[in-house]
Amino acid sequence: MAKWTDDDPSGFHPESLMMTYGFRPEWSEGAASPPIFQTSTFVFPSAAVGARCFEVAYGLAEPLPDEHPDLIYSRINNPNLEMAEDRLALWDGADTAALFSSGMAAITTTLWAHLRPGDVVAASSPVYGGTHHFIETVLPQFGITPVRFDHQATADGIAGSIEDAGGRLGLIYVETPANPTNDLIDLEMCAKLAARFTTTERTVPVAVDNTFLGPLFQKPLEHGADIVVYSATKYLGGHGDLIAGAALGSHEMIDPIRGMRTFTGNMVSPFTAWLLMRSMATLQLRMERQAETARKVADYLRDHPRVKTVNYLGHLQPGDPHHDLYKRQCLGAGGMISFEVDGGKDEAYRFLDSLHLFKLAVSLGSVDSLAEHPCTMTHCEAGAEENAKKGITAALVRMSIGVEHPDDLIADIARALEAM
Repeated sequence: MAKWTDDDPSGFHPESLMMTYGFRPEWSEGAASPPIFQTSTFVFPSAAVGARCFEVAYGLAEPLPDEHPDLIYSRINNPNLEMAEDRLALWDGADTAALFSSGMAAITTTLWAHLRPGDVVAASSPVYGGTHHFIETVLPQFGITPVRFDHQATADGIAGSIEDAGGRLGLIYVETPANPTNDLIDLEMCAKLAARFTTTERTVPVAVDNTFLGPLFQKPLEHGADIVVYSATKYLGGHGDLIAGAALGSHEMIDPIRGMRTFTGNMVSPFTAWLLMRSMATLQLRMERQAETARKVADYLRDHPRVKTVNYLGHLQPGDPHHDLYKRQCLGAGGMISFEVDGGKDEAYRFLDSLHLFKLAVSLGSVDSLAEHPCTMTHCEAGAEENAKKGITAALVRMSIGVEHPDDLIADIARALEAM
C-alpha cells in the first residue's frame, strides 16, 4: 500500500487510479491535485524519528511491515517522487518503481547496481546509441565484459558466448522492440537463460527497456523479466517537456537500484515527478491514439513505390519468424515505425528536410510526430558498418507517430516522398 493513500488499488484499473492513487487531499489543505513539494529538506517530529528514518534509508535496518518512515531530504525521497513512483508501478504490475533524471540515468544506475567487475553482461543488439556506448565502451573500463546477441540468436548460442567470455553472467539486458528496427527479443527465452547462470549465491536478473511499447502494449514482468526500465521522457511523459527515466520490479531488484540512486544523486526533481503524474493521467488515451494512427501510416508506407521496406510490428504475418512471438509477448503494435526510402542517405535527408508537419527531431513518444535519421543521429555511435549489419542503413528513417490527424500526417509523408 502506498504511503500517501488509503485506497486499495487491486479493485481498479491503472487508468482510473492515475487521478487519485497515492495522494491524500487532507494532507495538502484539501488540494484536489497534488501540489509541487519544492523543498530540499523535511522537518522531523523528534530526534528519535529522524534517527529511525536514516536507519532505514541507509539499510542499517529493515522497515517493519507497512512502516513508511518520514521524509528526510529530496535526494532520498519527496512526496511528488513517491506519488509518481507509486502510480507508475501500477501500470506494469510492479511492486515498486524508482524514477531518475533521465532514461540513461535509469539504465546506467540499474547496470551499476547489479553488475560487478569480472561479470559478463549479455545485451541485445541493436539498442539505443547511448546504451550501446555505455555497454560497449564504459563498462569494459570497469572489468565488465559485454556479449551481444540479436533477435535471431538462440539460448544455446548466447550461453556459449557467455562461457567464452568468462562465464560469470551478471545480468541480461534486452531492448525489445529494438530501437529503431522493431526487432523482437523473446523474453521467456532470456528468463530461462538467466536461470541457467543463477547460483545459490546470486540471481541473474533480466532487465528490459520497454520504452517503445510499454507499459500499455507490453508487460515484461509477465514474461519472466525482473526489471523494466523506461526513458520516461518518451510515452510516460508524452509531451516533449520533461526528461526522466524509471526502473520497476520487485523490491529485491529495485531496492539496490534505489540505494545506488541515493548516492549518485540522479533522482527526478519534484517538478518533473509532478509533470509525470499529469502525463500518466492521459497515457492510455495518447498511446491508443498513436497506435491507431501508426497503423494507417504504416499501411500507406508499405504500399508506396518510393519505400523499400517498413519495420512495423502490426505488419507481422503468420509464417514470419516473429509473428508468434509478437502475439505471445505484445498487446499492440505501438506508435513507432522505421522504413527505408528508395535510395540512400541523400534521399533520406531530402525526405526528412521536406517534412512540414513532422518535426525533424530525435526522441519519441510525444504528442507531436517526430522523424529522424538513426544511422547518422541517434545510433551513430555504433558506426555505419555495424549499423548496416543490424538493418540500420543509410536509407532508414525512424518515425514516432503523435496524435495529429492521420490524414494530415500521410499527406505530409506523401509530399516528402515526392520531393526525394
